Amino acid sequence: MRRTRQVTILSVAAAAGVSKSTVSRVMNGTPTVDPEIVTRVRDVATRLGYRPSGTAQNLSRGRTGIVGVLVPDLANPLFAAILKGISAEAEKDGYRTLVADANEQPGEEMRHLHELARQSDGLILCGPRMSTPDLAGLSELDEPIVVVNRKPARSLFPSVTVDSQDAVDALCRHLDALGHTRLCYLAGPAEAAAESDRWSALQSSIRSRTKLLRIPAGAMLDDGHAAADEALATGATCLIGFNDLVALGALARLQELGLAVPDRVSVAGFDDIVYARYTSPGLTTIAMPQTEFGQEAWRLLSPFLQGRKGRRTRTLQARLVIRPSTGPAPMRG
Repeated sequence: MRRTRQVTILSVAAAAGVSKSTVSRVMNGTPTVDPEIVTRVRDVATRLGYRPSGTAQNLSRGRTGIVGVLVPDLANPLFAAILKGISAEAEKDGYRTLVADANEQPGEEMRHLHELARQSDGLILCGPRMSTPDLAGLSELDEPIVVVNRKPARSLFPSVTVDSQDAVDALCRHLDALGHTRLCYLAGPAEAAAESDRWSALQSSIRSRTKLLRIPAGAMLDDGHAAADEALATGATCLIGFNDLVALGALARLQELGLAVPDRVSVAGFDDIVYARYTSPGLTTIAMPQTEFGQEAWRLLSPFLQGRKGRRTRTLQARLVIRPSTGPAPMRG
């Protein structure tokens, strides 16, 4: 079986009677090349079946064609959905994504970011856990940066954020109508900007007759499972997880204890990850615009990659999704 010989840029240069650099300029669309030579080189390339390397073209223009994306934890479906939105939009513009997972370790983020910066044309940070000074210090990288689900101090970088206040108001009205007057919030990581946003929104949304308690949990299934017993000890009739993973972890623990949801205890979360609708019972949650987060992040970053100015901020809206995990508060007596 004969092996097909690969057509290289040198093959095209020899057949067209020009230098390798001339072929490169033609393929990159450099406007200073004589039109007659452009036509000859392109005709030869077509006849020989030459396909220029995208990587080589990008490098010749001083670009990598890659955008670095940092996420706190890929095990969380929220970030996988955001990444999907970024990748789909980036691919339309000829870019690929390089992903780094910080595994919910703020100390790992800076190391990953400096590595990503060496290999990419721009960076997208999804819900970064690093401190405000560390985030501000990223301006020294001299690289386009967009931040998702966290607004940098002094608007140093373009950002895509979400306004969840109306959705949290709707959740609290929903729980109030069901007779819940004692709620327990299973808090997320202190480093997460979403943690303070969600706690503040809950505090400002509860009715005067409602008691809102707060216990530490985390961001993962195990965190919600571990915090459920302490949450139950508060006497709360509804547990609200920092995110859906925490809420689903708590739900699993309640089922282990033989406590029917929502007959004995109601459960709610944040994000509306794909598992939320398929668990039993389905999880009431504040739905985040997950894929749209990624799409809008790319739309903010793209102009800066092309050396143009673009929009600095984009605010999306969350919404309440009611499912069977919330029901009437149990009668006391």
